[in-house]
Amino acid sequence: MPRPPAWRSPVAAPARRPRPGFPRCPDRTAAARAHRGLTERSYAMAPVISSINPNHGPPAGGTAVTINGSGFTGATSVKFGAVPAASFMLVSDSKITTTAPAGSGSVAVTVTSPFGTSNGVTYSYGTSPVITGLSPASGTAGTPVLISGSGFTGTTSVHFGAATTSFTVLGDGQIQAAAPAGSGTVMVTVTTPAGTSNGSAFSYSAAPVLTSLSPASGPAGGGTAVTLQGTGFTGATSVHFGAASALFSVVDDTHITATAPAGAGSVPVTVTNAVGTSNSVTYTYVTVPVLSSLSPDQGPTSGGNTVTLIGSGLSGATSVHFGTHTATITANTDTQITVTAPAGAAQSVNVTVSTAAGVSNPLPYFYIAAPALTGMFPDMGPSGGGNPVTLYGSGLALTTAVHFGPGAATGITVVSDNQLAVTAPAGTGTVLVTATTPGGTSTVGLGNTYYTYVDTPVIDSLSPAEGSASGGDSVLIKGSDLTYTDAVYFGATPASFAAVSDTMVVATAPAGSVGPVAVTVHSPGGTSNSAVFQYQP
Repeated sequence: MPRPPAWRSPVAAPARRPRPGFPRCPDRTAAARAHRGLTERSYAMAPVISSINPNHGPPAGGTAVTINGSGFTGATSVKFGAVPAASFMLVSDSKITTTAPAGSGSVAVTVTSPFGTSNGVTYSYGTSPVITGLSPASGTAGTPVLISGSGFTGTTSVHFGAATTSFTVLGDGQIQAAAPAGSGTVMVTVTTPAGTSNGSAFSYSAAPVLTSLSPASGPAGGGTAVTLQGTGFTGATSVHFGAASALFSVVDDTHITATAPAGAGSVPVTVTNAVGTSNSVTYTYVTVPVLSSLSPDQGPTSGGNTVTLIGSGLSGATSVHFGTHTATITANTDTQITVTAPAGAAQSVNVTVSTAAGVSNPLPYFYIAAPALTGMFPDMGPSGGGNPVTLYGSGLALTTAVHFGPGAATGITVVSDNQLAVTAPAGTGTVLVTATTPGGTSTVGLGNTYYTYVDTPVIDSLSPAEGSASGGDSVLIKGSDLTYTDAVYFGATPASFAAVSDTMVVATAPAGSVGPVAVTVHSPGGTSNSAVFQYQP
C-alpha cells in the first residue's frame, strides 16, 4: 500500500501558527488546556441574570434559590447584597442553584465570573403574608371585606380570584378591601414583596333559585316539614308561603327545611336573601279527606273486588286501608277513589283514606264468606224451566243471584241463611247450581249441587190398547224420554209401572169403566201426550 502524503502524517502535520502576543503551547497537559481556554474566553461577556426563583425568603435565610440567565460558566461567587452565598452549584451556563444567606430588607443578587459581575436582581427578606379570615366571607360586588392575618406591610396587590381590587393596609395584620365583580366562590390572596399569601374563600351571593318542594302539599292547619331544594340559599333571610312567613333552617347552599304555616289553596313559596327573592314554586294546602260512602260496602274475604269510595278532599291519596290491610288504588280524584279491596277475615272493618292533609273518617266495610250449597229439591225439572226448586246450604242470607249452569234463576226468596226458594230457568242436560252473594259464588262441595233438565215424555203407542174393565192387564207403553217416568195415569187413575228404558214403560192397567180412557206418562220433564186405552166389558 502506498504511503500517505507527509502532510497527512500526525508527525508531519503542519504547525499551527500562534496568535500574536501569545506564545505557542506545544504540550497537551490539562494545565495548558485550561490556560488556553481561559485566554480564548477573554472576549466573553459578563454574566447576566434574567430572574431568580423565588425572589423572597425569610430573614434567617436557608431558602433554595434558582438563578436563571446566561454567561454563568466559570462563576466564582454569588452574592445576596454584600453577603456571599455559602455555596452554589453551576447547573449550566444559564442556571445556578444556591441557598440564600441570612439577611433583611431587599437586596440585589449578583453572579461574578472571571469576566465580570452580573446585573442585580432584587431578593426580598421577609415573611410571606398569611390570611386568617375574611369578614364577611360572602357578599356581592362592592362589599367591604376586612382581611385579617399577618405580614401585610408593603402589600402590593389584593386578588379575589383573578380579579384585583382596591385596598387599604390598616396595619400589618389587617387590610380593608372592596370585593370586585365576580361570581361563585373565589380565593382571596394578598401579595407583598415577600410573596403571595394563602387563599381564603369568598362566596359571591346571588338571588336564590328554588327548584322543588318536598312534599308540595300539606294540611291547611300548617305544621308540615317541607324541604326546599335549589341554589343560593346561604345567607337566606326569609322563606314565605304566599304572604305568610315560615320558620326555616338553612341546611346548606342547596337545601332549606321549613315548617309550612297555616294557609289555604295553592300559594307560591319563595326564598329571600340579601341579593333578592327567588322564583316561586307552588305549595298546595289541602283539607283532611272526608268519606261519605262505599260502593259496594261489602265483599268476599278473598278480596280482589272493585270498591268505589266517594267523598271530598280525596285528591293525592297516599293510601287506602281496609282495617289494617292496604288496598290498591286504581283511580283518584278529589271526590272519588277506586280501589281493589285486599283480602280479609269475615268481619266488619273500617275503611280510611290518607292524604298529605291527614286521615279521613272511617266507614264500615263487611267481609263476607262465600256461600255454600249442599243440596236441592227437586234436582230435576223440565227443560222449559219454570218449576220451583228449594236450595239448601249456608251463607245464603245475602244471595243476589242463583244460576243453573249458565241460566239465571228467577223468583229468588231467602227463606233463611240456610235455604233459598227459586224458580228454575230453562236449560238442558245436567248443570251445576250456584248461589252468589257479596262474599262470592259457591263452588262444588259436599252434597248434591247438580240439577238435571228432563224433556217432556212422549207416548207413541200402547200394546195392547184395550183391556178388561176389571183391570190387571199389562200394557207396554212405547215412546221417548221415558227414563225418568214417575207416574202413569189411565184417565185420572194412577197405575203401577216400571220404566224399562227411555223408550218403554210397562204399566198394569187399573180397573175402570167400560169405554175409552186417556193414558198419560208423567216425569220431572212434565206430562206426556195421551194415548187411548179401551176398557172392555
